[in-house]
Amino acid sequence: MALTPLTATEMEASLHVWLDTEFTFFKVEELAAELQPLARDEQDFILGWIRRIASTHITLAWQFGRRAPALLPRMERRLLEAWAVHTCDVFDRTGLQTALRVMEEVDSFDAQQHRNDAAGALFDEIAPVLGNFVCGLSGRRLKLEQGDAAWTDGERIVLPPLIAALPDESDNFQLAKVTVALLWAQTRFGTLRIDFVELGRRYDDPDRALARVHALETLRLSACIARELPGLHREMLRLRQQLDTPLPADWQAFAVTLAHPDATESDSLALLAQAYALDTCPCWKDQGCLRPEAVATTRAARIDKEKARLRIKLAELLEEHAAGKPDSPQERPPPPDIDVAPREQNGALDFEITLDGAPLAPPDDVKQLLTSVYLDFGEIPPEYLSPAGEGEYDPKKVFDQPEDPDAVWHGTYHEKGAELYPEWDLGRQHYRKNWCVMREKGVTPVYDDFVRDTLAKHQGVIKHLRKKFEVMRDENRLDRRQTQGDEIDLDALVEALADAQDGREMSDRLFQQMHRAERNIAVAFLVDMSGSTKGWINEAEREALILLCEALELLGDRYAIYGFSGTTRKRCELFRIKTFDDIYDDEVRARISGIRPQEYTRMGFALRHMTKLLNGVEAKTRVLVTLSDGRPDDYFDVYRGEYGVEDTRMALLEASRTGIHPFCITLDRDARDYLPHMYGAARYIILDDVRQLPVKVTDIYRRITT
Repeated sequence: MALTPLTATEMEASLHVWLDTEFTFFKVEELAAELQPLARDEQDFILGWIRRIASTHITLAWQFGRRAPALLPRMERRLLEAWAVHTCDVFDRTGLQTALRVMEEVDSFDAQQHRNDAAGALFDEIAPVLGNFVCGLSGRRLKLEQGDAAWTDGERIVLPPLIAALPDESDNFQLAKVTVALLWAQTRFGTLRIDFVELGRRYDDPDRALARVHALETLRLSACIARELPGLHREMLRLRQQLDTPLPADWQAFAVTLAHPDATESDSLALLAQAYALDTCPCWKDQGCLRPEAVATTRAARIDKEKARLRIKLAELLEEHAAGKPDSPQERPPPPDIDVAPREQNGALDFEITLDGAPLAPPDDVKQLLTSVYLDFGEIPPEYLSPAGEGEYDPKKVFDQPEDPDAVWHGTYHEKGAELYPEWDLGRQHYRKNWCVMREKGVTPVYDDFVRDTLAKHQGVIKHLRKKFEVMRDENRLDRRQTQGDEIDLDALVEALADAQDGREMSDRLFQQMHRAERNIAVAFLVDMSGSTKGWINEAEREALILLCEALELLGDRYAIYGFSGTTRKRCELFRIKTFDDIYDDEVRARISGIRPQEYTRMGFALRHMTKLLNGVEAKTRVLVTLSDGRPDDYFDVYRGEYGVEDTRMALLEASRTGIHPFCITLDRDARDYLPHMYGAARYIILDDVRQLPVKVTDIYRRITT
């Protein structure tokens, strides 16, 4: 049965709650009156999004409410939702004014032009797939980003939020894939070597010249894709038959010339004068657009730096090569002859380096530099192959340097050098993209008596734990129904004899044998280093980690230890104590001793980063154990309360979906109010006494990994 539409009074009550503000220009009564004639499901849809957007900014929520009633009859709800989420993302990145402009742009929505939006390919949905597709293509590594149109500057490929030229959703995805391939081809096959800015200056009508050189290059690049990606080229032709007019007759000869395997961008430039004189100019829906200024700016910033980097790397290769030769009493030898020869294998670009005629295997970073330089010039210029002299370049200015995480509040940088993680916004019911700015820091080792005192204090406990862990290491299992073994499997024998009595074939799996269980476990410990752990809790955490490490060394399980803390989303810090590759030595012990309380308990970013690290470890069982003294919290931030709990819960769900088993050990007596919701009923334990922590942690570890 259909629900009765809400009255204006009922809607006003909700709107007053969500749009509560000191400003007077929000005329809630007028908005409620506009929504009243709508059907109940339409009212619920708009009111639901007003509430969700209001958690980001009430002005955006008000603007959405004003526009949505007129858009709903002619705009697919899926697209309206994408538009709302995109507006909130723009607000997160660039602020209110830019987000309001995005809101205003929807007023120009043309229902006829966007008749296929219901089946459109949304960037957020196709980006993960197309991102992997780009990574699999040869050439410079390209990032995939969302923007106002489809274009590339040679280091990134930009796509619009929605591609909806066709009525079928799978066709729109294929169109996006073809567009990405053509933009990649601009970087791979020399289009971006053209100086578009200078080219435009040579003609009276620069836009006309750029349109025609773009069309010529699209013909050439389409032929390149036909050779490199024949399956995708067939899709390209099929889609063009639906979307584009046939190639004009006076362009047919250009297509034949540019389809030759040896055709380059120089051939397109040679044909430009003829194409410029023509009144016709083909344009394809998949070709994207040219951004000459962006291409020129990005290239200029790249080439000088890459020249210096390559020359420094070559100098390092020479030094390693010379170190492998026996000392010679002769005078200093002449500089070696370095030669680089590009080669293609199955469409992939590779390089062969020879040093005085002998082949030299370049490392991956040198290959990437050679690839990038080759794509910029179509060759490796000779001056790039001259190894850098001593002191010629300052490596700190040439190579990207890790920023000082403690300088974040000093104004020297903001997000540079950081990893960005999303955060689940409970009110928006969507992720805030690239919201948390996370930096890894090392814990300063403290070489004091803490480890020695802990081992002496818990000497008896350590002996007990070692016995328990030795049993875990040597645990065996009984494998039944084997073709050979130490003993008869009586159950299997009885069943086999019964089968023989019934005239069936008797099984030969009649034995059993003991099999030592192989442990294939990776465990990450995430330690709360917030300010609330100061005192007894911090000491108990450190003692627990020392006892745990001493016991884990017997098992051989791979394990890592990280701490976390932070102050607002701009300063999320993860502290390296022991990585999976570190051995448990005096330095790791000193880092455990150096664990000190920091700031607040923003947990979501830390869980997401640890999930990423654990998923990079090959292990049958992956466990993430959090040691914390309380609920998620942050300084003067919306993260306090339900928002932080829900973001942490979502981060734990993300970990579980990848096969990781999360578990929490907490000292918060009030944790029963939120931990079952965050972790689940069987994935946490509450310790009433902080002094239980060192012993309990090791017992808990045994339970959750067996």
